[in-house]
Amino acid sequence: MVLNRLHLKVQKHLEPFRLSLEKLQDVSARLRKDMIRGLGKHSHHRASVKMLPTFVRATPDGTEKGDFLALDLGGTNFRVLHVRVLEEEQRVLKMDSQICAIPQDIMLGTGEKKRLPTASTSLLMSSLCAQSILIRWTKGFNCSGVEGEDVVNLLKEAIHRRGDYDISSVAMVNDTVGTMMSCGYRDQSCEIGMIIGTGTNACYMEEMKNVKRVEGEDGRMCINTEWGGFGDDGCLKDVLTEFDEEVDKTSINPGVHTFEKMISGMYLGEIVRLVLLKLTEEKLLFRGCPSEALLTPGSFETRFISEIEEPDSGLENAKKILTKLDLDWDLVDACVARLVCDTVSSRSARLCAAALATIVNRIRINRGLDHLKTTVGVDGTVYRKHPNFSDELQAAVRLLAPKCDVTFLISEDGSGKGAAMVTAVAQRLALQSRLLEDSDGEDEEEEEEEKCDANI
Repeated sequence: MVLNRLHLKVQKHLEPFRLSLEKLQDVSARLRKDMIRGLGKHSHHRASVKMLPTFVRATPDGTEKGDFLALDLGGTNFRVLHVRVLEEEQRVLKMDSQICAIPQDIMLGTGEKKRLPTASTSLLMSSLCAQSILIRWTKGFNCSGVEGEDVVNLLKEAIHRRGDYDISSVAMVNDTVGTMMSCGYRDQSCEIGMIIGTGTNACYMEEMKNVKRVEGEDGRMCINTEWGGFGDDGCLKDVLTEFDEEVDKTSINPGVHTFEKMISGMYLGEIVRLVLLKLTEEKLLFRGCPSEALLTPGSFETRFISEIEEPDSGLENAKKILTKLDLDWDLVDACVARLVCDTVSSRSARLCAAALATIVNRIRINRGLDHLKTTVGVDGTVYRKHPNFSDELQAAVRLLAPKCDVTFLISEDGSGKGAAMVTAVAQRLALQSRLLEDSDGEDEEEEEEEKCDANI
């Protein structure tokens, strides 16, 4: 009887995290409106979902080849990669790479201290290589003197300051585009890229006629949705819990990246910590006695969620983690902690599914199809390492996009290889364009010769 009362009280606190199918459909409809606003020529500045044109006009067709140097600025590491694309064997090889950890003082210092500011940021590209404006730092970065600046130019200046080599920048892409392109080389039906890791974002191939901010009606262009900002205009206020509001208030960027803070790896652990602390204050956990660790922001790491939800070893992992946090726990406490982790991660997966379903449904409708078969290239530690996340996300997508057959393909080093593929595709298209121009020129010359012969 006591356990039943405890369970009911715990469930009451967790209820706001449980989103019905109808609520998820409602969230999807709100995102669809924001995406349309973001694509508009005159409305995009009011959109919280920025829908940035990437000027990537095609996905790989398998004929790309060449050697490329890729620079990848991620959430915790900076990497330099040499990538070789082999057409004959239809595969991408990462020849070699160097990884450098990014110290906290660099992440929060001045832009000049970061010698090579590059991808994995929110970028507005005016062309594939000429200019890329950093709109906003994400993933815990907050370097001064970079937002609003052209990072392609900053990169060139940083290379010039070194003075020991000369490299020309061909393409600047973010990790979602890289993921889509790297997976697109393996599966040419891949037209969506999604990241669910430290942060979250997605891109997809949109019809050019709908991209009002860029001239042209023909073909398609990859759009970087920047869906992490969904809800920044307050449209998700009814979905936010008191714990989400606390996470936002104490973050380094209050009021922005609302959607990202509800579902990505940088914040999930903190949401769980706040829930556990609330239940402890209500004397529903740990005999009402929080430890110093539980009271410390950031102490409950997101990886703990994955470990606690492991099917076979989860309960034992929960006991070890609670001990590590200096909590006076019993078996019921460990079970409740596991329930909290499952509830928070489940909401993350279902919200992400609602957003992804919005994209696949849009592609289907854009193309006037009764049924769409497509592939999503996906990357990120939450998707890769959480034991239940991918299954729950895919199940929810099937419910929210019933007319779409969606395959998920995990990216192999999407940020690095994908950046190389963007460049390789750009080179292929440029070559095709030159060949077409040469062919048109030859046709015109032949027509002139025929006219001349006729006159003679």
